[in-house]
Amino acid sequence: MTNPQELTPASRKRPFLLRRGPMESIATALIAAGFLMLFQPFLLALYTYSLAMLLTGTVMFIVVSKFPE
Repeated sequence: MTNPQELTPASRKRPFLLRRGPMESIATALIAAGFLMLFQPFLLALYTYSLAMLLTGTVMFIVVSKFPE
């Protein structure tokens, strides 16, 4: 059995919300959803929240891109 002190920081698994790859994918999906919501002609509610979705995805991408690999 390995000792917890022997584990290097790279060998420890980070929680899902602190991993760069999956969170960048989620942020990109939010940006794409906001873009589609902005250009759809059917529902005013989707258009209303499209800018908020775009800004949330953009800020999230900027923050997550600073996480270590």
